[in-house]
This record gives sequence, C-alpha cells and structure tokens, in this order.
Amino acid sequence: MATSPNIVWISTHDINPHLGAYEGLWPDADQPSTPRLDALAQEGVRFDQAFAAAPVCAPARSAIMTGCYPISIGTMHMRTKAVPPDDVHLVSESFREAGYYATNNWFTDFQVETPPTAFDECSPTAHWRDRPEGAPFFASFHSLITHESRIYGDDAYAAETAALPDDERVDPDQASFPPYHPDTEPFRRAWARYYDLITAMDAWVGRILDELEADGLTESTLVVFWSDHGASFPRAKRWANEAGLRVPLIARWPGRIPAGATREEVVMTMDLAPTMLASAGLEVPAHMHGTPLFTSEGHALPAAPYAFGARDRMDAQEDAVRTVRDERYRYTLNLHPDRSGMQYNHYPDHLDTWGELRRLVHEEGQRLSLGEVPAILTDLQRSIVAVPRPEEELFDLREDPHETTNLVTDPAYRDVRDRLRAALDAWRAEHGDLGTMPERDLLERWRPGGDPRHTAVPEVAVADGVLTATCATAGASIGWTTDPPADERERTVIEEQSGSPRQDGRRWRLVAGPFAPPAGSSIWVGAWRLGHAPSPEVRLEITEAVR
Repeated sequence: MATSPNIVWISTHDINPHLGAYEGLWPDADQPSTPRLDALAQEGVRFDQAFAAAPVCAPARSAIMTGCYPISIGTMHMRTKAVPPDDVHLVSESFREAGYYATNNWFTDFQVETPPTAFDECSPTAHWRDRPEGAPFFASFHSLITHESRIYGDDAYAAETAALPDDERVDPDQASFPPYHPDTEPFRRAWARYYDLITAMDAWVGRILDELEADGLTESTLVVFWSDHGASFPRAKRWANEAGLRVPLIARWPGRIPAGATREEVVMTMDLAPTMLASAGLEVPAHMHGTPLFTSEGHALPAAPYAFGARDRMDAQEDAVRTVRDERYRYTLNLHPDRSGMQYNHYPDHLDTWGELRRLVHEEGQRLSLGEVPAILTDLQRSIVAVPRPEEELFDLREDPHETTNLVTDPAYRDVRDRLRAALDAWRAEHGDLGTMPERDLLERWRPGGDPRHTAVPEVAVADGVLTATCATAGASIGWTTDPPADERERTVIEEQSGSPRQDGRRWRLVAGPFAPPAGSSIWVGAWRLGHAPSPEVRLEITEAVR
C-alpha cells in the first residue's frame, strides 16, 4: 500500500562532493562553507560513493528521470532528442498517476521533449504550495548557481554570490585543487569561484528547507539532494572518470531514515527513480535499470555491486568511453584511444581553464620548436590533452583518488582488471550499447527521412458521466484539460535544446483511468509518446445532461 510521503528533490549542477559533510571522503571537501547541507546529512543518510551515469547534464539527467542507462535507451549523446523504448516514461508521471502533485522548478534536459503529462507545473515558479489541498507532492528544484557558466562569467558569478560575505569567500591564493591542474592564476581563480558558488548554493538549499519547516512539512517529507555530475573543469565534467562522475547524494526522511546514517557502497543517481517509487510504496516498473535503495519504511536495501558510466558525443566532439566502479577500483575502456580526451569543443574551449590549458600546451610546443624539453606541465597535466590515450585504465581510488597511476598492466592487479573488464562487457551485452551505432543510423531509425513519428489520436468515449480514453500508440500518455488552445510563447535556445515544455498557459491532467469530467465544460484530450510528435487533440462538450 502506498505510504504517500511528500518528496522534494533539490539538485545542483557540476559539483563533486565538495561539502563539509564529505570531509575525509573527497579531496578538499572542506574548502567551501556548507552548513545547511552538512546539517541535512547529519539529519539523514549520506551516500559516500554516489555516481552519475554520465559526466554531463543531459545524459545524466535522463538516467535520473527514467531510471535507465542512457546507452540503453538512446539518451547518451550531449544533447539529442531521443526516442526511448515505449515502456520508458519520466518518473514524475508515475507519481501523477498515483495522485501526487508533481512540479519541476524549472530545468529539464531529459533528452526528450518534456510532455505536458510529465508535471502539473514546470516553470520557474513551480512549487508544492500550489497543490490541491491534501494532495501529496513530488517537487523538484534545480539550481544553476554552481553551473560552469557561473564560474567563468564575471557578471553571473557576481550575481550568484552577491549575498556572500567576504569571510565566506575562498581566497584564490589559498584554494586547493587537484594535481592534474596547473597552478596558474586562471585555475586558482576558477577553483575559488567554484567553492564560493557552492557556498551560495548551500544557502539556496537552506531557503527551500526553511519553507518546508514553515509549512509544517519537514516531518512528512523525504528530501533528496544531488548533483547531476562532477565539477566543471578539464578532466572532470565531460570525462568519464572519478571527478566527472562522483557526486554528493544526501537523503533525509524523519522517522524513517536514522539520523547520521551513512552508506559506503557504490550507488548511482539513476537509482533515485526506483528508490522514490519504492519509498512511496509504488510499483517499480520492470524497465528501470536502477536499484531501489530503501523501502517505504526507510529500511536500507542492498545496492548493486557496480556503478557503470559512459561518455559519448559532446556537442560536435566525437568520443566514446565506458567505465565501471566497485567500492575501490575504477576500470575504464576508451573506445577511441587514438583521440584526445580534450578534443576541441566550441563551448568549453571558450572557458578560462580550457583556454589556459590550451595556452600552456602551445607554449610547450614552442619549447619543442627550440629543441628544448617541455617542462611547463607535469606528465599528469599533459595527459589531459595527450594522444594517444591508453585503451584501458585501472585506478585504485582508495590509494589514488586523483587517478594518477594506471594499474592496468600491473600484474598485481590482473585479477581486479579481469573482474571489472568482465563486468563491463556483461553490462554492455545485457543492456545494449547504442553509443556504438553511427548516430545518423540511430536518427534514421527514430525519424525515418527526418520526419518524427506521430502519436495516434486518442479514442475517447463518455458514458454515464465517465470518460475513458485510450491510444493506439504503444507507450503513449494521455492528458486532458479544460484550457482552450492558445498561442505558445517562443522558447529560448536553451529551452529548445533541453526540451522544456511548450509554454501556452494550458494545464494538462494525466489520464490515469476512467474519470468524471466537469459537467458543462469543453475539454480537450491529447496523447504524447516520448520522442514522437504529439497527437491531434480531441475536443468534447460535456453537458449537464451527461450522466
């Protein structure tokens, strides 16, 4: 039976576990000041080894919202408009079907056009406070405060940290950062700003938690905090390694999850969708690849033994990397070892740290032209842009958290390598790997001749005051509204790219079964299947005479 707890997701962009709660578990975790998130961890459970499914936002967020591996459902490239298998839905629909009020404030980026059936509201003002009286809610809040655009944009950084006092800012001269980054002014400035933005984000989290407390909802709400993937620096974001995939994950559920609990095993943010459904006592769909991490009573469930990850096309940058992590080691397979891990990529190549690394590599080339041995960068720093890369990599993260020593050819680690190699091969064989298919072929499969498939017109009937609706398109969701058609607001470029819902002011309810429509009104019924064009709408006039 469903327990119907309220659920709040609080997510941020582009950070590793740089929170005080992770001090001793992640290098330099104590650099930013994070009192609200530290307290949240003390009040609930801290997941010590949590990983994204991909080291960049859209594939990672698709995994979180579907509970599926991106390489299995076609959402692995950054960005795309995928056509997932017909049994795949966004998890928010499952909550709406169960009677939850589901909101998203406001970022989407799920690799599909977000259908109006996904949320009761998806906007910068979406909030649980707008729910019908007595309805449980599933409310998501997504901060851009820590996004890489805030680190490297002077105005954006200033705006996000305007309320930050001087004594909570990190002095660039005192900032600590990994040895694979050169110790230069652009890197020091970027790392200091990154830490400052985490502190500003922590205050934003605190404001949401304060609203829960003010509304008397703290005790009845499961709160989950997560980042979509790792930090926005070379050899982190966009790299399928520890710094690209390792994220903070904290959950608080008063009366269910013991305060101060920790989970040391590897877990994935992809596990969130099935975990939330299980926590509400709802059925976990069979198509989900993620593993529920606790029950509706808050009891811990065993995690999967491995966390898998993948990196594929980044904008126009073609690459493919597959990786697996157990509680101590990471094994990585570079499918294109002849390519640099830092090929030219138009957007990040305009960021200060990318530009600085390119400049230093160029200076080393100048040294070579003079017959001098280059010595500006260390071998580790130079490896970020080096060609070729090793085909296989193996790192002991307990002893080597920055992945500095590749153990893949070390005889002492042969058994570890073979075990993880076999696990990665089995994962790809079991779930499929669409990232190895030429993308043009995949697009043709999805949209023959470039034309999207269309969702069938829903079949609607009203009898004895009850409306039933079905759709012949497998996997379609059906919605209804009393709001008449209206002009759409033109979406911004990022809204188009990230698949934000079309904004025309209409509110759509999910058809979860037969229902009694409001008498004396006009209603519209439509159907949506992820990756397909929406159906034409069916209009009905519901009169007082209908019984």
